[in-house]
Amino acid sequence: MVEDNFINFKLAKKILERLGMEVDHAANGEAAVERMGKEDYDIVFMDLQMPVMDGFEATTEIRKQIAPEKLPIVALTANVMEENRNRCEVAGMQAFMNKPLKSSDFVNILRQHLQEATVT
Repeated sequence: MVEDNFINFKLAKKILERLGMEVDHAANGEAAVERMGKEDYDIVFMDLQMPVMDGFEATTEIRKQIAPEKLPIVALTANVMEENRNRCEVAGMQAFMNKPLKSSDFVNILRQHLQEATVT
């Protein structure tokens, strides 16, 4: 989970842990990029607007290391404009989730992007 807002992170973490997922946290895009070479992740939930390095730039950097079929990246934002959806796709994100975050949205995303996952 790449999220600079601690409250949003805690909410997402609680939802994902209830779904049986382990959750790691990066507070900005730069920290997320640094972790990509050190850890293996099944999926990344990426906030779009963060200090230091935003989600678009971080995803672009991650895609230089890891192909989309190896690591789904899901955009998280309250800004649901079509322009943002297009920028997410160009950066290399596979999906888009609106804030406020809902458990059902996480379930749907995990089912779509983690074939081996059994999400209930």
